[in-house]
Amino acid sequence: MAITWKVVELSSVTDVEIEKALNEWTAAGWTLDSIQFAMRDSSKRPSMAFISFTRDEG
Repeated sequence: MAITWKVVELSSVTDVEIEKALNEWTAAGWTLDSIQFAMRDSSKRPSMAFISFTRDEG
């Protein structure tokens, strides 16, 4: 059985956008693996987020 990965990039990092992406992809059968944030030096808020999902194919 092979694992397939899906990476979603968010350029608008808000709770609403993260929640929307999580609900959309988990409803489609994907399982959350991780969330990584890209930070700017001049801000305390992340400038981007990368959400990775997996699912078994086979």
